[in-house]
Amino acid sequence: MTAAQINPAPYIPDHAFPPGETLRERLNELGISQADLAARSGLSVKHVNQIVQGVASITPETALLLERVTGTPARIWNALEAAYQDAELRSRPAELTLEDRAWLKSLPLTDLRRRGKLRMGTSDLESFRAALDFFGVADRQAWERVWLKPHASFRRSRVFKSGPGSTAAWLRLGELDGRSRVVADFDSKLFRQVLIEARALTRAHDFSRALVARCAAVGVVVVFVKETTACRASGAARWLSPKKALIQLSDRYKREDSFWFSFFHEAAHILLHPKRELFVDADKSDDETMETEANLFAANLLVPPTVADTLPNLRSNPDVIGFAAEIGIAAGIVVGRLHNDGIWPWNRGNELIKSVEIVPTTT
Repeated sequence: MTAAQINPAPYIPDHAFPPGETLRERLNELGISQADLAARSGLSVKHVNQIVQGVASITPETALLLERVTGTPARIWNALEAAYQDAELRSRPAELTLEDRAWLKSLPLTDLRRRGKLRMGTSDLESFRAALDFFGVADRQAWERVWLKPHASFRRSRVFKSGPGSTAAWLRLGELDGRSRVVADFDSKLFRQVLIEARALTRAHDFSRALVARCAAVGVVVVFVKETTACRASGAARWLSPKKALIQLSDRYKREDSFWFSFFHEAAHILLHPKRELFVDADKSDDETMETEANLFAANLLVPPTVADTLPNLRSNPDVIGFAAEIGIAAGIVVGRLHNDGIWPWNRGNELIKSVEIVPTTT
């Protein structure tokens, strides 16, 4: 099955006939001349001729007059006029500004087309319109209002600075997936309990379905979206509605320590921080209060402070394996913590870190 079959573009005619042609046909059916129509409706002969020729529009008032004379309901004339004006606007050539073209180049268009999320365009203008449709905005300025200005955390993040267009595309993929999913109303107390239970899933090979299901039961949508071209995001958190939260994850680093730390980091944003914010994180978060709080939350949940003082005493791989089994998490996560705290060098213990292959909830 091709991408076009998976996500077919809606048919939009590139032309439309003016309603005057339908009026001409109706007058012929009734045996009424344009002059007769003018006399019966009170319109001038010139005005009637302009409507028939497609020069003059059919207003709601004129549609009502035509209904009385022809018997064709006014709503039909209004609909014909609206369809014609819509087609005319769509077919009217437009000029892209330099800013529009720069924005278009910043987007991962080829990647989105390969995923079947963006229809093909034979020109920059068609690609520009397709990109606006994908993001659900009217123009580039609206895209900036929706994606850039409201979210201070996004603008300050390293992933924004490295590629805002690609990051926004990745976020939009997760948003579209998340909005389509039905979950229970959010319950913070139950979500905290799910996070505690999720620690055990770090030791499971096939964890994705269980993680998604448990979070959905407490009002949190978890989506796995492979990174888009030039996007460095590993995770994101936001609210889709007052009762529905979204955690979006990629497998960019394909390491269990990075993946699970990202999950619990994003969970912290959901529990601790304002609903109006959008949080986007890469391998290293910016040094700010909310990011520091999220890092601490994730670190303490994975390795509780009550046992963290044991970490410097772990001298070998068997020590790590035993400690991880005792506290109920994957050994690779412990190695990641030893690396982060500077207890072990970055090249030590990596053989204990398993790779993570997510099954995307969206392509």
